[in-house]
Parts: sequence; C-alpha cells; structure tokens
Amino acid sequence: MAKAIHSMIRVLDEARSVEFYQKAFRLKIADRLDFDSFTLIYLSNEETGFELELTVNKGRATAYDLGDGYGHLAFSVEDVNSEHARLTALGLEPRKLVDFAPAGKVIARFFFIADPDGYQIEVLQRAGRYL
Repeated sequence: MAKAIHSMIRVLDEARSVEFYQKAFRLKIADRLDFDSFTLIYLSNEETGFELELTVNKGRATAYDLGDGYGHLAFSVEDVNSEHARLTALGLEPRKLVDFAPAGKVIARFFFIADPDGYQIEVLQRAGRYL
C-alpha cells in the first residue's frame, strides 16, 4: 500500500516562503538539505506526517510560471472562521469564505489564500471527508 508523504513546490525566496507557511499554517522546518544548485526544505507540523517540500533553485531570479496544470494544496482546520480572521489580521489576504452547497446542502466551507509565489491553498473546515 502506498502512503503519501509530501508534495513539492518550487519557490523563489526561501525565507519569505518559510515565513508564510509558518505564519499561515504553523509549519516548521523538519529538515533542510542544501546542495550546490538547489536547497530542499521540508515543512511539517504535529497534525500530520505529511510534509510540504519547498525547492529553491539557487541563482534563479525570476518567478516560476505556474501554468495551467497546478491546482492547489489543501489544509483542514478546526474553525475555518477563526483561521480566516487570523490570516486576515496577519495581512495575508485570504479570499472570501465560501459555503459549497451544490445540491442545497453544504458539503464544504472553505476559502483560498495564495502563498508568496502564487500557489493557491484551500483552507477547509474540518468536517465530512475533510477531516
């Protein structure tokens, strides 16, 4: 059986990205591997063993083109309303809260926020399939 262990995104500025993910999702550096041409930073928290891997390619000065293939990362939280308020207070500019109710019944409550490199992150109320 396979076990999901991490997802990787390429970021331009290590410090800026680490600060964002620490503030927004309380992710801390679990490991940092430095190589000649790139650095890998693994971020995690006590909620899960899944990690976010940030890849910093040394010498790159231009933003990455996210293209039309990237979707989003997702985090579930105990109280999506308070997380939205907290991120707003931090000046991180989360988008509006959404009640997703395709058949008249709310199946998800969420909002999106973008990281410093433009990656979209969905923040969901922890309920139903989004535990």
